[in-house]
This record gives sequence, C-alpha cells and structure tokens, in this order.
Amino acid sequence: MHDDYIAIATHLVTALIAGSLIGMERTFSGRPAGFRTHALVCVASALLMLVTAYQRLWLDLLPIETIRTDPTRMAQGIMTGIGFLGAGVIFKEGLTVRGLTTAASIWMTAAIGTLLGIGFYYPGLLATALTLGILSLFRVVEMKMPARHYVRHIVRFRRDKVLSEQEIRQLLKQHHFSIARMSYQLTGGGEIFECHMVLKTLNRRNLDRLSTSLLAMPEVIEFQLMTMVN
Repeated sequence: MHDDYIAIATHLVTALIAGSLIGMERTFSGRPAGFRTHALVCVASALLMLVTAYQRLWLDLLPIETIRTDPTRMAQGIMTGIGFLGAGVIFKEGLTVRGLTTAASIWMTAAIGTLLGIGFYYPGLLATALTLGILSLFRVVEMKMPARHYVRHIVRFRRDKVLSEQEIRQLLKQHHFSIARMSYQLTGGGEIFECHMVLKTLNRRNLDRLSTSLLAMPEVIEFQLMTMVN
C-alpha cells in the first residue's frame, strides 16, 4: 500500500511538472490560458486516470468476478470534456481568430496527463518535450516560412478624384499585392467613393510600403489596412 501511494504521488507530480512547463510557455507568449490552467488540466487528467490505473485500491471490497472496467472510456471522457475548455480560449478579434494554438496545447496537455496518470512515462515525457519544441522552436520556423497574408483594405476617394480600377490594381501590384475580392460603394450622400478589397501578399512588410504610398496620394481621403490572419 505504501508503494502505491508513492507511485500515485509520482504520477501527479510528474503531470504537474509537464503541465507547468507547457503552461509557462503559453504565459510567456501572453496567451489567456497559461501556467495555472495547463498545470491544472494535466494534473486533473492524471488524477482521473488514476481512478482506473489503481482501481484495485477502491474496488477491493467487491468480488473480483463482478468488476468490469474499461480504462479507455475514462480517457475518452477526458478528451471529450477538455474540448469545452479549449473552445473557451478561442475567440474572434475583428477579422482574426485567436487561441487555436492555446486550445491545441490544452488538448495535448490533457493527453499527456492521461499518459502520466497511468504511469506511461516515456511517451508522456517525450510528448511534453515535443510540445515545448513545437510551441517555442516552431515559432521561429513559422516566422521565417513564406506564408500568404490576407489583408482587408478600404480606401476612400472624393467622387471627382477617384482612381480607376486599373490604377488601383497597378498600385497594388507595385507593392506586391494581389486582389482576392473587390467591391465598390458610394457614401456621404454620394460624395465619397469607397473601394473595399481583400488583398493577398507574401510579405507583411508590404503593408508598411503600401501605407506610405497611400499617405502620399492627395486623392486618398482615408484608408484602412487590417490583417485577417496572424
């Protein structure tokens, strides 16, 4: 019995360490679910799996032939339930969806806690190391990878000083943008001409260059450039 208590404590402490390490990375990145959340998720998952891993300790009063348990059902319940917590950290800010990576890290933390709860240390600790590598090292790789960025662009002209569509397209092409979608609109009692566009580019720095060019154009009254993907 004493050895069982030591083993149970080892499971929980290991889960605490694994969840805390992943949570520290999320806290450092300024994410809503960080150090404490991931630590609790990992320990809770391990704790629930201990119910099945050490069922003999709480079922010892029953005849062995009456015991019918399936540990995998507990794991399935944990992973299903953790989906609600993961959904809580996903939110939409303007045209950008945030929190997907944090939700995935919570899901992974629950899986790691499940493994550590039953004493499956090797895959659990290996998964912890891989998760930390994905969250930290892959961030650098992701920043250097070429990626298509979508930008919502709104530009307003006076009705008598509107640039033609060909001129707008030529301006955007010079700054390495392509148009994914375009529409027009008259506002201000018919005095203001608005052009709404969704742009694509492979370099976020092109936003600064386009903004500088638009600021220098006397025909432009107002403009907006809003990234749609972070």
